Amino acid sequence: MKEAVIIKSFPNGIALHLNAELPFEKILDEIGYKFSEARNFFGTAALAISIEGRQVTDTEEIMILEAIHENSDLHIMCLVKKEDETDQNYVKALTHTEQKVAEEANGQFYRGNLKNRDVLETDNSIIMLGDVYPGSAIISAKNVIILGGLYGEAYAGGNGREGAFVAALEMKPERLKIGDFKYKPTSKQTKRILQPKVLPKIAYVKNDRIILDTLTKDLLNTF
Repeated sequence: MKEAVIIKSFPNGIALHLNAELPFEKILDEIGYKFSEARNFFGTAALAISIEGRQVTDTEEIMILEAIHENSDLHIMCLVKKEDETDQNYVKALTHTEQKVAEEANGQFYRGNLKNRDVLETDNSIIMLGDVYPGSAIISAKNVIILGGLYGEAYAGGNGREGAFVAALEMKPERLKIGDFKYKPTSKQTKRILQPKVLPKIAYVKNDRIILDTLTKDLLNTF
């Protein structure tokens, strides 16, 4: 009998091959079981997920992500098609940001969400696995990388340097500051659920103003 779920790896991600004939409830139970059994093997890696073998609805995609979240310590960066070159470029860019911080002597990692006016402050570059909710803030003297959504405030280059950047899977900030330069959206931003095709973005200073641009590895190499 064909397995309900087969998990395979690809560069910077894992592919879920789902049985197209079984009820979705059976598929979901098997996903939860397999990720629970492999919890220690996967660890706390940040990965992209590809879903293959059957068509799933947006609601089913969310249920799959929730099952993985509940049964593992993985942080799912985004849903991609592993054959899609554009999607893979985004994953490579996100992986590159992690490497840049990991190579720094005092680069830091933080797992969790900031909400209820929480403030996270550091003198080093930081990778955050979670969301920054409205009213909360993340502050770094160097660079900020958010493997989640930025819906609150972010401050990078707190030591006055304008060469710092803020990168996030979903960039909907209430307020941004990089070095001595400020950015505030013209309309109020509201939090929404991270959608599979949201494009990661990076904020940086160019020509004395903050630019928000699509995140690419080539762009990151300029910092």
